[in-house]
Amino acid sequence: MARIRIWIDPQHRDGTVCEHGIALSRKSRDPKAGCTGRARYQVMCSEHGAVDEPHGLRTLAESTQTAHCNDHKAALASPAA
Repeated sequence: MARIRIWIDPQHRDGTVCEHGIALSRKSRDPKAGCTGRARYQVMCSEHGAVDEPHGLRTLAESTQTAHCNDHKAALASPAA
């Protein structure tokens, strides 16, 4: 069985992943990077892809991430039909 990975992708407004270091203002620390800042957070699963809708706050995405992880654990615990 393959290992399942669930993570949170910070995204720009256009949906591209933001990999820049950011300040508390959610804007890039490096003004030359061309980063527009983080607009939303998308929970991703290696098995299902994007999970639910993107969230405006990381804390909301974290609860979705935990719930999705728990769904996978429950599926493993239940007997196969």
